[in-house]
Amino acid sequence: MSGSPLTSAPVMAFVATTDPARARGFYEGVLGLRLASDELPFALVFDAHGTMLRVTAVRELAPAQYTVLGWRVADIGDAVRQMAAAGVQFERYNGMNQDEQGVWKSPGGARVAWFKDPDANTLSLTQF
Repeated sequence: MSGSPLTSAPVMAFVATTDPARARGFYEGVLGLRLASDELPFALVFDAHGTMLRVTAVRELAPAQYTVLGWRVADIGDAVRQMAAAGVQFERYNGMNQDEQGVWKSPGGARVAWFKDPDANTLSLTQF
């Protein structure tokens, strides 16, 4: 689509929560994102390094069985260590050759580690 208004528009990210207070404690307190706006009862809005992250309040949530939100990091080993020290638990998956920190190396060379938020949404770190 030539001339689409989306080619220069910033992306927004969304993730759902059934407990906004608990989600705020995680995204702000554990992950260190800045709360940009409290728009409850609809959403909490965080600044994720210039990307708007809307943590949307929902009545019911069926977490996806795949990654819904991820961060590109320069040093995944350091990021995993820091986040583990803050209480984040990294996931281990059967059949995935993950190292002692839970980091998997993709066939293309990217290194990925997964963790969950309090609503069991799967989040990730990736070092390319």
